[in-house]
Amino acid sequence: MSENSSLRRDAEAPPPSIFPPGSMSVALLVLPDFMLVALGWALRHKLGFSREFFAGTERMVYFVLFPALLFQSILRTPISAGHAVQLLQATAALMACGVALAWLAGPVLRPAPVALASAAQCGYRFNTYIGLALAASLAGGPGQTIMALIVGFAVPMANVAAVYGLARHSGNGLLRELARNPLLVSTLLGLACNLAGLSLPGPIDTVMARLGAAALALGIMCVGASLAWEGGKGHGRLIGWMLAVKLAAMPSAALGIAWALGLPALETRMLVLFSALPTASAAYVLAMRMGGDGRMVAVLISLGTLASAATIPLWLTAAAGLGAPG
Repeated sequence: MSENSSLRRDAEAPPPSIFPPGSMSVALLVLPDFMLVALGWALRHKLGFSREFFAGTERMVYFVLFPALLFQSILRTPISAGHAVQLLQATAALMACGVALAWLAGPVLRPAPVALASAAQCGYRFNTYIGLALAASLAGGPGQTIMALIVGFAVPMANVAAVYGLARHSGNGLLRELARNPLLVSTLLGLACNLAGLSLPGPIDTVMARLGAAALALGIMCVGASLAWEGGKGHGRLIGWMLAVKLAAMPSAALGIAWALGLPALETRMLVLFSALPTASAAYVLAMRMGGDGRMVAVLISLGTLASAATIPLWLTAAAGLGAPG
């Protein structure tokens, strides 16, 4: 057996202690990261840290720390082209399901066009910060690498769908939005360098590791600081629809897609975790920037983040034991 094949099998099989049976055990693994969400909320709303402080911190995380984490996570673990293609297929199928289900609210509920365009992105967009942190907590480096690939593949799909839906409210070009997205750029660079067999010099690798370590805690606290609870009046049915899509329908679709494609066990669990993530605060930023209903989106994100603390352990428990052997 080749060295790469052995590494691939090791990457796919989590240690026995990971994903212990029972939703309570999984909930205990997930709890620390949601405690950081609560800490971020307390710092912003109870302890006097300003909105500007967290806005600057999130910019640093988004443009510097998280790209470093994504790039290094993807570069460090051997990835075959076939492995990447299989994850791309699963991610594309899952995102297509999410987009279709989110926009199905149009003919069913008949909301105002601007409200629908604003809320629809909350049915399929995802919080990268929480996803990578939970992947590392649940499955270590191999899980984080798989999550980084899924996130990297999903970023352009989510952005295309969200920007297209809101495009009539803004003059921003779609290609420009994608080309300047640091998560997409860092993922593509990491994957290209990985497949080319490149590695970072020791000092640079150490710097990237330290930047990535700082990304997770700061990013999750920024999630908590951004939570808001006002602005959903008159949109109850639309909010309920998008929460059901994001927290129930998407994970169900992920289980079916993983089974249909024969994904290995670890990939299956990471895909289910990805599908169950709450919506990122970037959805609020995009809605505000492109003339949408940002306040309603903020409520959707906040409710989804709170509810996902309960639903993520349930879906991970449902995924336990599924997937082809590595």
